[in-house]
Amino acid sequence: MKAGSARADGAVDANELARLSAVELLEGYRSRRFTPRDVIEDVIAALELTNASCNVVVTATYDSARAAADEATAAWSTGRPEGKLAGVPVSIKDLVYVAGVRALGGAPANKDLVPSVDAAVVSALKSAGAIVTCKTTTCESGYKLTADSPVSGITRNPWNTDRTSGGSSGGAAASVAAGCGPLAIGTDGVGSIRVPSSFCGVVGIKPTFGLVPRSPGFSPPSWASLAHTGPIARTVADAALLLEVVAAHDLRDAASLPVPPRSFDAIPGKLDGITIGSSVDFGYAAVAPDVRKAFRLAADTLGSLGADIVPDCVQFAPDMLERILKPIAYTEQAAAVSGRDTSALASSDSDYRDVVAQGATYSGIDYVEANYRRNSLRASFLEIFKTVDAIVTPTVAVTAFQAGALGVDRVDGVAVDRHLGWSPFSWPINLTGLPAATIPCGFDSDGLPIGLQIVAPWLDEDLIVRIAAAFEAARPWARFRPRMS
Repeated sequence: MKAGSARADGAVDANELARLSAVELLEGYRSRRFTPRDVIEDVIAALELTNASCNVVVTATYDSARAAADEATAAWSTGRPEGKLAGVPVSIKDLVYVAGVRALGGAPANKDLVPSVDAAVVSALKSAGAIVTCKTTTCESGYKLTADSPVSGITRNPWNTDRTSGGSSGGAAASVAAGCGPLAIGTDGVGSIRVPSSFCGVVGIKPTFGLVPRSPGFSPPSWASLAHTGPIARTVADAALLLEVVAAHDLRDAASLPVPPRSFDAIPGKLDGITIGSSVDFGYAAVAPDVRKAFRLAADTLGSLGADIVPDCVQFAPDMLERILKPIAYTEQAAAVSGRDTSALASSDSDYRDVVAQGATYSGIDYVEANYRRNSLRASFLEIFKTVDAIVTPTVAVTAFQAGALGVDRVDGVAVDRHLGWSPFSWPINLTGLPAATIPCGFDSDGLPIGLQIVAPWLDEDLIVRIAAAFEAARPWARFRPRMS
């Protein structure tokens, strides 16, 4: 895919439609410069090309996408389209159910699983007129922060195919970054929206826990008390629009919050009157030098937009991973597959089997004690938000590492946990249920994207969107594209 541009007459090259934002697509439909069928054909071509080099698609739904695009084209031709996303393509992470479409979820044991029901988010998207193009790659049960699995292989980064896309929503983030349509649905249990979005240079939002329902399809229900569903997009406005559509109360999800429909103002403005706490390391974490540099420049940019920046506002103990997260996350992961016998896990990743085995060793007392500590962590954030309106951190402590690896075991010369130690900023936010987003804020010396994480109090996604939109306007990133052959 080559970089292109809109022509002077306002028309768009046919092979550039897949790169347009959702907002631009809707405007193009209104002005009749192109149709949803035109767009779907270009999106399918882009997905096929990107899949060949990055491995982002598990199951294509191109025939049904074309049929839906024809219906949307007819609706737009009469001027009566229904829904906020009428004719806009969206991909769905393979942990989320789409009726009649395989739901492997990265697991060999799910080879015959074809759900008969849409997940709540998919129902909402279809009601809004969105067109599902494919199921995207993930790791098995979303257990790690890459999208490699025994059923789909290794997912790669479009900025450098020798590097990982991150995960577990790696296929979603990589496809959006590569220009295969503007929108994707991901899930996030320990960072699985934010990490791949950071590694691939796109926008990802993990909403407040319960704002977006997960039922009736999320397979298996791993990271049960940690997992969020949310948007991945190229722009802040697109991510906000997608979140508006999927945020809804659903009684089928016990964690779903009974809040009214949301709307978000993504028009950029100044940040006067907002106090933002910054933390480059949470007081203990090892962070790569390029990431530290990009973060400091990003914090300076927020200050130049009028925000009052409070440095070093977060100080956490370095044992949170072992004493809080693992006893909760690993136990929930083991519980999600407790009904499977040993042979059903024989073809799983060895690292996945290790996580399940470790999760089975924790006692009920271990799990409950970890949740007591989790409540203390939540209380810590409550105290922090008494003095600041929002918090910014790096999204990940490193940039994309070698494709196929579980992670890295050293950051800036410091030994870290290979599974989760290099992403110290993401999973504490899952433990608290706070909303958080990642937005691109620069590149490392190898030209790989770096992300800025924005965290706000519960249900204050409006503030996240406001800060992200202001930063996007000051430091626009959508013009930067990976060079795909």
